Amino acid sequence: MNYLSLKTTRFLFSISFLFSFLSVFAQNHGKIKGTITTSDGDAAAGVNIILKNSKYGTVSNDDGTFDFNKVRANSYTLQVSLAGYETAETEVTVTENETSTINLKLKVSNKELNEVIVNGKKSNLSKKTDYVARMPLKNLENPQVYNVIHKELLQEQIAVDIRSAVQNATGAISKIYPSGGLEISFRGFSTGVNARNGMETLSGRSSISIDNAERIEVLKGPSGTLFGSSVSSFGGVVNLVTKKPFETSKTEISYTGGSFGLQRVAVDFNMPLTQDKKVLFRMNASANTENSFLNYGFNKTVLFAPSIIYKATDRLTLSLDTEIFNTNNTRPTYGRSYAAGLTNPTDLKVDYRTSLFADDLDAKTSSPKIFAQAEYKLSDNWKSTTLFSLVDERVDHSYQYYTAWKSPTEVQRMVSRFGPIHNNFTNFQENINGEFSTGSIKHKLLTGINYRFTKGTFKYATTQVLDEIDVTTDFEPIRKSDVDPKLKEMQFGVPNEQTFSVYASDVVSFTDRLSVMLSLRLDNFVQKKIEDTEGYNQTALSPKLGLVYEVVKDQVSLFGNYMNGFQNSGPVNQPDGSILILKPVYANQYEGGVKVEAFNKKLSTTLSYYNITIDNATRTKPDGYNVQDGKQVSKGIDFEFIANPINGLNMTAGYAYNDNRIVKSSDPLIEGNKASGAPENVLNFWVSYKLQNTLKNLGFGFGGNYVDKQYKFEDESFYAPSYSIYSATVFYDRPVWRLGVKFNNLTNTKYWDSYGMAQTPANFLVNLTVRL
Repeated sequence: MNYLSLKTTRFLFSISFLFSFLSVFAQNHGKIKGTITTSDGDAAAGVNIILKNSKYGTVSNDDGTFDFNKVRANSYTLQVSLAGYETAETEVTVTENETSTINLKLKVSNKELNEVIVNGKKSNLSKKTDYVARMPLKNLENPQVYNVIHKELLQEQIAVDIRSAVQNATGAISKIYPSGGLEISFRGFSTGVNARNGMETLSGRSSISIDNAERIEVLKGPSGTLFGSSVSSFGGVVNLVTKKPFETSKTEISYTGGSFGLQRVAVDFNMPLTQDKKVLFRMNASANTENSFLNYGFNKTVLFAPSIIYKATDRLTLSLDTEIFNTNNTRPTYGRSYAAGLTNPTDLKVDYRTSLFADDLDAKTSSPKIFAQAEYKLSDNWKSTTLFSLVDERVDHSYQYYTAWKSPTEVQRMVSRFGPIHNNFTNFQENINGEFSTGSIKHKLLTGINYRFTKGTFKYATTQVLDEIDVTTDFEPIRKSDVDPKLKEMQFGVPNEQTFSVYASDVVSFTDRLSVMLSLRLDNFVQKKIEDTEGYNQTALSPKLGLVYEVVKDQVSLFGNYMNGFQNSGPVNQPDGSILILKPVYANQYEGGVKVEAFNKKLSTTLSYYNITIDNATRTKPDGYNVQDGKQVSKGIDFEFIANPINGLNMTAGYAYNDNRIVKSSDPLIEGNKASGAPENVLNFWVSYKLQNTLKNLGFGFGGNYVDKQYKFEDESFYAPSYSIYSATVFYDRPVWRLGVKFNNLTNTKYWDSYGMAQTPANFLVNLTVRL
């Protein structure tokens, strides 16, 4: 670890430790604790609670509990206020060195409460989720590190695409694949937004819309045990949680315009379809058009995402979530090779905003998706969840551009056309969740099975080098008419694949502070025979272990985990004609750290150290034979800091240090080198403040991202330089409308992603949202 990263880590750790220390040892005059429930007896989570005419305020926990510490001895009125509902109040007397206990029942159902929270201003500190552990488990009880990005933060930042949204997660950086999908890297490994409400939603060629996102969950570390190899990378999982229907009628219309011809309209429409509110409907839709900052290029998208919930009985709830997302855009240019002496994009003499290819070389994709769920309450402590998903990704055509730089001024240009391509992913899943006790020991149990079936077709056409030009002279961009006559059509068979998995997870609580997570997955992967290629069958066993001890109940927990990820690999033909049957490639992570949720839920922070090792990576020897003895080690630090120290002020920051190296390779020259696309230091922050008195609807926000140097190739011959970019916003937010202005890349910094692709210079956005 270099001096800068060590110094930064010590500073951030000192802040976290100071908050924890003060939280534990602060002297109290008196305390108030209690529980808030809804009219139907469920826990009321995320409710704002205040003591009238005082400085005290807090938010109820996921189980409905709350507490006030260090309260002066006096009589108070405790108040719970929800927009559109009767305010609940009760009197409480605080006595020095004693705890007063209060329980309140709201005149609102759990579904109505969720609607208020969803459409209100949920705290960015909330980490409530049923997807990360596939069971209800509080952050302090969970041995896994994860980040949650709420839609309220994205609205404040006027985020208009999924790429900018995920960069709020600690250590996450994003880029666009040459094929058009979104690639996200953290902990030194790449993944996509591969999960939607916990189910598979691969979209490597069609991307994903942000307009139907309630929140984005970023799970850190190999997560194959609960999510399988198709959803999880060795770095973790990104799960998109969609907006759900609720019980009142509400419509939100949003318009965003800005630099490079951006015009964007989004609609969020919700209403109950029956008077008894047993059938609920919601539609999210958007249309977007914009030009590239380059002299050629564009992006057009259309989204339709209807969803419906039917409460058939008191025990059975059915839901259907669908989406159609169509895109028509140009792809980014990928540099295939660089002559010796060219070390980074600043060496190239092409103008930063000049494209080498015309925008009639475009791409058209569509991705219809269907997700269905049946949730049945077996008893008070047990439920069954049956899920089905169908993702149908289609590429009509996709022109993709490549360059080979021969000198700082001379470049060869090539184009390939992909499509038609069809990828179909079908999933069936059954989960049983329950709670029970064996004596004084409590259990939270998950058991599940999953069947996955995939099929597809793949066609593409490619060209040799089309031409070689000097970028310092006048030249024409390559057009479709230059490419199509020279394309050579090719087609590859895509074998059908199926995976059958069984898994179980048991969180064993020995006391109210000490718990252990024991998880295991058995995964059988089958690839069918196609043409002259034999099929194969692999079985992988993936365990996960976790330990949590709450040093301070509901405030500070120490945790450790062992997590496993795996990838199935096909047989490899050897030079002598033999076939090497490869074992699944495993990644094993060991991690330990501390989580803090203190100061009446005004602070949330996580600090951890991890080590991820891949012992059986495949490599090719100089004689052409393949062996499975490669090794890669990724280790580092994750630090997240979220705080709401005073009303109106929100702070989010993340720092990640990562050292990901190739320990063994068929090429000894790269042993010890850093992995490609794995920056050593990544930093993000966002601070916003909304005025509380005069001009109380006016707010401001400021944030930034720092990304260290990233190598494009593992021989470390070419890299993208480090960069820092900053953004700011001003907004005026009223209950029925919101106006915001956002300035991105304030310093007009020229920067590139790890593929060497130029990124957007200074730009602005203006957003108007009306709520009906």
